[in-house]
Amino acid sequence: MQTSLTHTQLLIDGRWTDSASGRRIDVVNPATGAVVGTVAYAGEHDLSQLVEAATRGFRVWRHTTAFERAVVMRKASAILRERADVIARLMTLEQGKPLAEARTEVINAADTIEWFADEGRRTYGRVVAPRNLSVQQSVLKEPVGPVAAFTPWNFPINQAVRKISAALATGCSIIVKAPEETPASPSELLRAFMDAGVPAGVIGLVYGEPAEISSYLIRHPAIRKVTFTGSTPVGKQLAALAGQHMKRVTMELGGHAPVIVCEDADIANAIRSTAAAKFRNAGQVCIAPTRFLVHSSIQGEFTRAFVEHAMGISVGDGLTAGTQMGPLANGRRLSAMTQVTKDALARGAKLELGGSRIGAEGNFYAPTVLSNVPLDAEVFNNEPFGPVAAIRGFDTLDEAIAESNRLPYGLASFAYTRSILNAHRLSNELEVGMLWINQPALAVPEMPFGGVKDSGYGSEGGPEAMEAYLVSKSVSIMSL
Repeated sequence: MQTSLTHTQLLIDGRWTDSASGRRIDVVNPATGAVVGTVAYAGEHDLSQLVEAATRGFRVWRHTTAFERAVVMRKASAILRERADVIARLMTLEQGKPLAEARTEVINAADTIEWFADEGRRTYGRVVAPRNLSVQQSVLKEPVGPVAAFTPWNFPINQAVRKISAALATGCSIIVKAPEETPASPSELLRAFMDAGVPAGVIGLVYGEPAEISSYLIRHPAIRKVTFTGSTPVGKQLAALAGQHMKRVTMELGGHAPVIVCEDADIANAIRSTAAAKFRNAGQVCIAPTRFLVHSSIQGEFTRAFVEHAMGISVGDGLTAGTQMGPLANGRRLSAMTQVTKDALARGAKLELGGSRIGAEGNFYAPTVLSNVPLDAEVFNNEPFGPVAAIRGFDTLDEAIAESNRLPYGLASFAYTRSILNAHRLSNELEVGMLWINQPALAVPEMPFGGVKDSGYGSEGGPEAMEAYLVSKSVSIMSL
């Protein structure tokens, strides 16, 4: 296995290989700005080989029983657990998150593989009562075919493992286009599957120019499903391209999660849950709480407590003991944080904490808290995707719900209340795919994971995730 960020290769037809052109690009440690490795950069010849291998692999894997597939997947999970410490260090080097967070991501990935392995054994069809007793009617569940998966850099393993596990559990082959910024950790995820005995061609791994790879794979007639996690603008482009070629699609896109803190909320619980979630992975989380809507009667108390919590966060290199928040993944995120903070202040928001870069080396940005943020501020309309929390008050729950639903995003949301009536209203009226009330986000594999509106469609979790990889075939047989 890869134990240092030296060079990450492509995985084509069961072989780890460089691209046909030999091209490679640098991988940079966001905590230091230093080049810590390289990654192979694929071209069209490599993509052609990947699709051919995935086509052959699918013919083998679809005829492997669900029980046999589960055995291989569970072995991959065990290998991943054994290598968790080494893989976590690779992830921190290339992505920046604290080592403890990286290790948790690897362990959670092992849990995800195990859950999908078992769920694959429960992917049943059904027998339908006929209208003619000479007829037997059934519905068969069959794998859709080779899958093209596109995964982001913020959770290099977490986002890939859901797609890979659902595909393998249902009998599909899959090509993963992983992020060039963070190539080593997803490479080790696929290595665990290969070392567990997944046949050649069933899984493939590619890095390169995103637009070229997506255009080639989505248009290719052998690819039957597309799954993407990333920004809404890119997701819309890929979904449109997939639609032109009648490809099945799962899209997990951007969010801008509202947090509603009601008048009767347990403030201490709300602070513990939301403040930790806001600054996890330096705020680079699609389901991170971003728009804090706090009842006017407790807004001051909540803001003071939130600031106090944020002041205690230790920011630094993810490999340093005690670090609670690492750097942003790249310089683009630094510029974005500067812009959204500047815009909010210009529109009348108050800077309670942070608001600036930390040091001159690496992509560190201070945990930032803005209060009295106006609705026309950029941070209240576009996902900041960084360690900036925006707080404003509300007077009625109707007002808070209306503001939560105002934007076209509908991925995740959070609410805090002691009232069962409020909880019911929020459950029924918030336009989101996921809602957590009185608790932090728990993205467990047995629950659906996905959004509505511009945050995408389909699920990356729960039994619902399996359906996107399966075709329902209606079979009716008359006895003669």
